[in-house]
Amino acid sequence: MPDNNKANIHRSEQRPEFWDLSMRCCQLAATVDICFFAIFLWLGSPVLAWINVISVGMYAYAYRAFRQRRNYLAVMLIRIEVLVHAALGVVLIGWDSGFHYFLLMFIPALFASMHLRSAWILAICLWAYYVGLYVLMSLIEPLQPVSDRALLYVNIFNFTVVFLMFAYLTMYYVITVTRAHRRLARMATTDPLTGLFNRRHMVALTEKLRAREQRQPRNLTLMLMDLDHFKEINDQYGHELGDRVLERVAALLREQGREQDFVGRWGGEEFLVVMPETDPTQARIAAERIRAAVAALDWSDLQPGLRQVTLCAGISQMEEPESFSSAIARADRALYRGKALGRNRVEEAEPSDHPGAAVELSL
Repeated sequence: MPDNNKANIHRSEQRPEFWDLSMRCCQLAATVDICFFAIFLWLGSPVLAWINVISVGMYAYAYRAFRQRRNYLAVMLIRIEVLVHAALGVVLIGWDSGFHYFLLMFIPALFASMHLRSAWILAICLWAYYVGLYVLMSLIEPLQPVSDRALLYVNIFNFTVVFLMFAYLTMYYVITVTRAHRRLARMATTDPLTGLFNRRHMVALTEKLRAREQRQPRNLTLMLMDLDHFKEINDQYGHELGDRVLERVAALLREQGREQDFVGRWGGEEFLVVMPETDPTQARIAAERIRAAVAALDWSDLQPGLRQVTLCAGISQMEEPESFSSAIARADRALYRGKALGRNRVEEAEPSDHPGAAVELSL
C-alpha cells in the first residue's frame, strides 16, 4: 500500500463516525442496486440488471471488510464499483440516465477522509473522469438505449437517490460537528476529574452574574470549601484514592447544590459554589448542610480504615464595587479561620476580612 494511502486510512481510522457512515452508505447503496435490478429487468435490459447483482455483492463484501477493520480494501471496492457502474450505466443507456450523478458522491468522502492535498488531486482526477465520460457520450450513441420515458424515470430515480444521500450525509456531519463542538465546550469548561466547572469557567460565570446584578441588584454569595487533611490522605493512601475522594465529594456537591447555584473545582481539594440571589445567612445554612453531608460519607468501600473526611467553608457576599478576586480572598480568609479554629467548620467573612478594613479601622 502506498505510504500516503496508508497515512490517509490511518487518519480516517481515528474517525469512527466516518467509518460508521461508510458502512451505512454500503447498506443504502446495496438497497438501491437491488431496486435497479428490478427496474432494468422491467425495462428489458438484462445486462444492466445483472451488473447490479455484481454491485450488491461488492457492497456486501465492502461492508464485511469494514466490520473487519479492513478499511482500505472496503474503500477501494466502493470506488471501483461506483466508477465502473456509473460509466457502464451512461454508456449503455445514455448520459440522460443520470448515472453520472453518483460520481459526485465521492467529493465529500474524499475531503472527509484524506489530506487536503491528496483530496484535491483525486477530486481533479474525478473531474477529468466525469468530463471524459461526458465527451465520450457526445461522440457515441448509447449501446442499449431505452425509451425516452424510461430514460426520464431512471434519471429521476438516480437524482432522487443522490439527493437523499447528500441530504443524509449533510445531516450526519452537521450532527457530528455539533456534538464535537459540545464536547470541546464541555472539555474547555469542566474539570476532567470531577466533572464540575473548572476555575476559568467559574470566573466567567461569576462575571456574567455580576453584570446582571448591576442591572438588577440581587444578593450574590460565594462559598469556598477546602477538604481537611487532604494531603495526609494522598500521602498515606496514594493520589489515586485521593482522586476517588474528590470525585465522591464533587458528586455530593452536585446533589446538594440548588438549581440556580454554580459548582466548580477551584483547584486541588478546593471547591467553589457561586450562589445567586442568596444572602450570607441562607448560604451558611446551605454550607452547614453540605459540611454535615460530607462528614457523614462512608468511605469503607474505597479504603477500610480511611479517616472521616471533613471540610471547612468560607462565605462572603460580593459587595459593590468589590472585585471578584477580593470577594474570593475574603472567603478564603474566612475558610482558613475555620481551619485555625479546629476544622470541619463554616465561617462567614467578617468586616476585618475586607481589604480596606484595616485602613478604615485605623481612621
